[in-house]
Amino acid sequence: MFTSDKGVVEEWLSEFKTLPETSLPNYATNLKDKDSLVSSLYKVIQEPQSELLEPVCHQLFEFYRSGEERLLRFTLQFLPELIWCYLAISASRNVHSSGCIEALLLGVYNLEIVDKQGHSKVLSFTIPSLSKPSVYHEPSSIGSMALTESALSQHGLSKVVYSGPHPQREMLTAQNRFEVLTFLLLCYNAALTYMPSVSLQSLCQICSRICVCGYPRQHVRKYKGISNRIPVSSEFMVQMLTGIYFAFYNGEWDLAQKALDDIIYRAQLELYPEPLLVANAIKASLPHGAMKSSKEGTRYIQVEITPTSSRISRNAVTSMSIRGHRWKRHEQPDNNNDTTELGILVIPEISVTSVAGERTGNGEKGRTLGEIDAQHMQGVQETATDPRTESKGLPEIRRQKSVRKLMEDGINSPGRVQF
Repeated sequence: MFTSDKGVVEEWLSEFKTLPETSLPNYATNLKDKDSLVSSLYKVIQEPQSELLEPVCHQLFEFYRSGEERLLRFTLQFLPELIWCYLAISASRNVHSSGCIEALLLGVYNLEIVDKQGHSKVLSFTIPSLSKPSVYHEPSSIGSMALTESALSQHGLSKVVYSGPHPQREMLTAQNRFEVLTFLLLCYNAALTYMPSVSLQSLCQICSRICVCGYPRQHVRKYKGISNRIPVSSEFMVQMLTGIYFAFYNGEWDLAQKALDDIIYRAQLELYPEPLLVANAIKASLPHGAMKSSKEGTRYIQVEITPTSSRISRNAVTSMSIRGHRWKRHEQPDNNNDTTELGILVIPEISVTSVAGERTGNGEKGRTLGEIDAQHMQGVQETATDPRTESKGLPEIRRQKSVRKLMEDGINSPGRVQF
């Protein structure tokens, strides 16, 4: 540790002790912009034998219990590094060097498990239902499964998972170690959106180191330091994956990718189904290319949403509805005579007369609509060449015009036509 870093830390320690309580909000606002202080504090935490470690841990705990939200987040950003240091010291069996770090972790844990009145907290989580749309899926794309989930949700069968109440701890032991550390990572993940990039980098790095230390992959990663295996729990690894998933889409793609691979490696060795399921789901949902997002811009996760199908109003006016309306207008059912069977429609008798008032012959009644339509499509028209021609010419033309008008009005049936 350099002398300049030591001087920055010592100035920070003395400044807070003389700070009046009324100036606490302004002090907390300006604290997040001191990058040199944050870098120096990381160096102090990474040196267990440093003489500044104990006063730094004490002041970080004072920040956490001050009640100021920004000071609380300032302490939380060092939580991954503190967890790694504690686990590394515990694996090396040098318990005496981790006393102040253990006290800080226990203090944060005991503060988080109770509310402001001192009562134990009970956290509840509602498992999302596949029948309700989200930014990740639409029920219509799932098929029959969505109907089953929808039926269950209507009966109020949504599954709620409860966490707590958690007992207070006076010391960390091998039995309760990962219970406490898992809950602390849960508190850290709840404030991920406020964590700076240096904290996300620290999270990814310590996840890789915890998973590969003592295994052959440690030589591949070229991690120096301890070579002992660090035991982990399945729940602790799931909480690590939550933070890594956030780091993927917030500018730390490379480190998060390496940490994800190391967690899968360790979960396969330990045969832990929960972290394997979550890690493989994250890996399958990642885009093929690296995500490069702005450090200072809006942080978000890109997802692809299925576009909604266009809907047509049931009362919209279309060409089919117009044809149906004309059909009903010209249809005159006669219950006493013929009936409509299998789409055969009887057209009422149409009187076609000549100019002289003569009625057409009986032979013309037998002509069907199909025959007349075929003649019309072929361009066959029997017209009179002379105005003084026989009276059969004009009735034939008028008959074709009448049938053509019926066809234009929408009557298209294989039934017989009576004239």
